[in-house]
Amino acid sequence: MFIRDITELEKNSLNILKKIDVEKGGQTILNRKMKTYLLYISNLNVYGANILKQDALSIGADLAVPKGTITCSDREVDAVLIATYRQLETLAKKELAQPFGLKEVAKEFKKFLKSFKQQNFQPEIMGVLNINSDSFYSGSRFSLKDVIENSEKMIEDGASILDVGAVSSRPNSEAVSEEEEFKRISEVIDALYENRIWEKAKLSLDSYSPKVIKYALDKGFSIVNDITGLQNDEVAKLVAKYDAEVVIMHMQGTPKTMQENPQYDDVVREVYNFFVERIDKAKRVGIDEKKIILDVGIGFGKSLKHNIELLQSLKTFATFGKELLIGVSRKSVIDKVIPTPIEERLPGTLALHQKALENGASILRVHDVKEHKQMIEIWKAFHSI
Repeated sequence: MFIRDITELEKNSLNILKKIDVEKGGQTILNRKMKTYLLYISNLNVYGANILKQDALSIGADLAVPKGTITCSDREVDAVLIATYRQLETLAKKELAQPFGLKEVAKEFKKFLKSFKQQNFQPEIMGVLNINSDSFYSGSRFSLKDVIENSEKMIEDGASILDVGAVSSRPNSEAVSEEEEFKRISEVIDALYENRIWEKAKLSLDSYSPKVIKYALDKGFSIVNDITGLQNDEVAKLVAKYDAEVVIMHMQGTPKTMQENPQYDDVVREVYNFFVERIDKAKRVGIDEKKIILDVGIGFGKSLKHNIELLQSLKTFATFGKELLIGVSRKSVIDKVIPTPIEERLPGTLALHQKALENGASILRVHDVKEHKQMIEIWKAFHSI
């Protein structure tokens, strides 16, 4: 059984209730009745589906089920629940006492209720600082002599996190040895430390090399941005030892091979299950659950269809209760919608990142900090009027 949200975030109805001066206690009650959600439930026991259908109808909600469900012609069915926040609360309690897997359904409903309630309207900007010469976007490449100036500029423009990397992970890129990566980035790490940049913004290292990660964590870095999603046990142990934050990203294949006809039976479910496994691994080695950030890996072993499905389903991943990082900045997903040179992909980037915010993202990894700061402030204004 697997449940996903298929509703995008709606307008803030609570502000409307405040505007017409509804009594304070009534605001909370009515707000929960005004928002309708669609939850896609897969592999639901058919007997459980019939019970859930009746329970939903009894409180004014509904469950869309396949024909033949009432006669139990199949053992399992997929269904779509149509319910308000308040109705979902009721079903989350009611189904706990029901058989045929509905107790697990109720627990998932509670996760969704929590994630709907925790929408983050104070997103952070992660500015990209690439120290390698082959990054796919030339505007993000900085030499050692430029790195401090550009770090200060990104912070001034609105970045609260700087993500520093020395190895390109663009499609078809070649792997780089640990020694070569260390050679490229160690002086940059030293310069950021000596100039106390870590006091002005959080420093994130885009790497999965234990040697480089340890060096950075010893010199002011506090986030490990691991595109392999803690595949290396040594990296996981280092994160735990230094009590650092970690970005667990999903990638199918390697940067060299990831865009060679990526295939999934169900991309949302497979990425979700990947996070279940890697979060469990993080907990086993002692990583603080509150310091785990999730990244669905847009463009990392995904087709255009896969990328769109993941962006539309971010609320499903929000049920983990972790920060969600999205990085679509100037990526080829834009070019696949409308052919556009990398240098001209800022408008598409802003559109995709705004959609990500609406669906639950809380950190945006970007090349263009100032423009994203403006977009975020405009987006926030729509939720505060």
